[in-house]
Amino acid sequence: MGQGVPVFDEMLTAGGGVRPGYAGYCEWYDAQDPAWLKRKSAEAENFFRRTGITFNVYGDDAGEERLIPFDMVPRIVTANEWRKLSRGIEQRVRAINAFLHDIYHRQEIVRAGRVPQRLIAENAAWLPQMVGFVPPGGVYTHIVGIDLVRTGPDEFMVLEDNARTPSGVSYMLENRETMMAMFPELFTKVKVAPVQDYPRRLARSLAACAPAAAGSRPTVAVLTPGIYNSAYFEHAFLADQMGAELVEGSDLRVVDGRVAMRTTRGYEPIDVLYRRVDDEYLDPLTFNPNSALGVPGIMDIYRAGGITIANAPGTGIADDKAIYSFMPEIVEFYTGEKPILQNVPTWRCAEKDSLAYVLDNLAELVVKEVHGSGGYGMLIGPTSSRSEIAAFAAKLRARPENYIAQPTLPSNCGPSRTTTSPSPRSRCRPCRS
Repeated sequence: MGQGVPVFDEMLTAGGGVRPGYAGYCEWYDAQDPAWLKRKSAEAENFFRRTGITFNVYGDDAGEERLIPFDMVPRIVTANEWRKLSRGIEQRVRAINAFLHDIYHRQEIVRAGRVPQRLIAENAAWLPQMVGFVPPGGVYTHIVGIDLVRTGPDEFMVLEDNARTPSGVSYMLENRETMMAMFPELFTKVKVAPVQDYPRRLARSLAACAPAAAGSRPTVAVLTPGIYNSAYFEHAFLADQMGAELVEGSDLRVVDGRVAMRTTRGYEPIDVLYRRVDDEYLDPLTFNPNSALGVPGIMDIYRAGGITIANAPGTGIADDKAIYSFMPEIVEFYTGEKPILQNVPTWRCAEKDSLAYVLDNLAELVVKEVHGSGGYGMLIGPTSSRSEIAAFAAKLRARPENYIAQPTLPSNCGPSRTTTSPSPRSRCRPCRS
């Protein structure tokens, strides 16, 4: 860890006392035999391995399959904290949806000078095919992932927004189910809000946005790139839990003006497609002609009102980290309110003064690609070597508009072995200390 970076302990105060939200958990934890807890942790990881709760790695370690980490020490968010977070997240998602509608119609936020025109016009994620089109129900972002980082007792900041194909919720659901199965007595002692109804809520939300062509019981399907995708476990998990169909592009075709899936009874129409395929691969007739993951002609059916695609094509522009840096202005512009949740301070490397500062302080900053996701294509200054920093500086000088930078935030940790990206890993003392 870089020197001088403070650590916020989720469970313990600076004086060694237990924070109120952790009182019940800490009492339970201290009463357990450490050897037994270690065996239970190994048991959970073996269960994850047998069940296939893994993810594939791209990049330098392409093809490597890794186990989803299991930590029996939870992050506990109190009811008061969650109420604030809920309000802030809902406010942000409303603003993102309004922003997406605006940039594909009148672009009032650009006309008002609150967001530069170049960030829209020169953005690869902005789709001209969506101009003037309103998705069924007016919803662009059916599922949104807001990444949060905690920097203090009541301080949460938004690290980034994920509005294209956000993933990861299945791992949280499986972690909670495993915890409840292994430590049922803990959940009688510490009352927490349930999460197991998420798939039902998701199914209901997707069905509610079905197009007018759908009947009273819309057919929902999850479109997956296939078993080699890093998040395939989640695709299969959510389809199963929702009672939806799990399909690949080869299972679908356009039949009589509808998108239909192959079944044992022939091709049958679907009404809502929860797609986990990026825009570029969604329709080879509209986007990448070499794509084998999508459905030829689906964009024509979509624009004709024959199917709902969740999330809507073109939402990836809200993932753009240069756009993210304008989110406080975006929230205020569309809601008329100050943001409840603040952004992490961000330098836009496309701006000359910001680039100069970032180049001078690379060893202390986190630098990300504006279109990057999943932690790829980024530099974490405090954990990088001099040669890595020098190589990244060359990338910045060559394409400054492709990057933003953020400070290495004060990390937050639980009582054993957790950290919050992008801060370096840290270790904190257990309850019994």
